[in-house]
Amino acid sequence: MALEHADVQRAAHLARLGLNGDEAARYVDDLGRILEMVDMLQALDTEGVAPLAHPLDATQRLRADEVTEPDQREAFQRCAPAVENGLYLVPRVVE
Repeated sequence: MALEHADVQRAAHLARLGLNGDEAARYVDDLGRILEMVDMLQALDTEGVAPLAHPLDATQRLRADEVTEPDQREAFQRCAPAVENGLYLVPRVVE
């Protein structure tokens, strides 16, 4: 796909980017090379290749789900202006 100067100017306009002529000409070359690479990737045979969420078969190490702090709700709610049944009461915002 051949990319032209007008295509870059239109994309810049849609993205609300201000490009001068020199910048647009440079982007024509850069975007042209990117599109060539995409065309090369589309030509590859991917039949039988399962999609991946991540290129490495890694799992996230998670910490144990343990309580590490004492319950301090009573201490925090003592200084609150309005509390009821363990909940903070606030003025109604949406009618």
